[in-house]
Amino acid sequence: MNKNEKFVITINRELGSGGRTVGEMLAKKLGVTFYDKALIKTLEERYNLTPQEIEKLRDHKINWWDDFKRLAGIGYGLTSSANRIAEMGNQLDVLTTENVFRVEAEILQEIAEEESCVIAGRCGFFMFRNHPNHLRIFIQAPLSYRVSRLINKRNMTQEEALKLIERVDAMRESYVKKFTGSSRYDTRNYDLVINAEGKTEEKMVEQILYFIE
Repeated sequence: MNKNEKFVITINRELGSGGRTVGEMLAKKLGVTFYDKALIKTLEERYNLTPQEIEKLRDHKINWWDDFKRLAGIGYGLTSSANRIAEMGNQLDVLTTENVFRVEAEILQEIAEEESCVIAGRCGFFMFRNHPNHLRIFIQAPLSYRVSRLINKRNMTQEEALKLIERVDAMRESYVKKFTGSSRYDTRNYDLVINAEGKTEEKMVEQILYFIE
């Protein structure tokens, strides 16, 4: 990946590995925006974005994404962005799972055309498989590490942490298999796989930056 040209970094991660935090920190270090499920969902629901609406916006104004980011406050933090978009108050559409995936793919691909960015989850390794400047990362950790981290970060019991990990792992794997025909655990889908055990988030960011260089 060449960081001096427009790029996209996608991070898949196991719950409790610290991957989302790593993504946020990496984006900040690189001076680009970090996108995850919460922000993408807010964009598609509150701004009523569908593949058709995106096409209309493209047709009417070349720099629509820059205008939308300014209105939504993207770049000022996730909470601020979500609140600003929610205040727009557009009518919500009920979307099927397939349509949600198509909308997310359209939004993410449009983002990557307009700017460099770091994207967490959303089958990014698959959506951007043909992108000319794409770095695919997977962050994982042993179960014991993940449980311990959830206990400390979310004030959970060990039983609660184990149940949550089991549920989220199954849900994410099912989602990835449905839309990519592959497993998120297949290391052939990634350029860099990191084991989070024994590493701080800062250390993992350093490792990624070293890999890029």
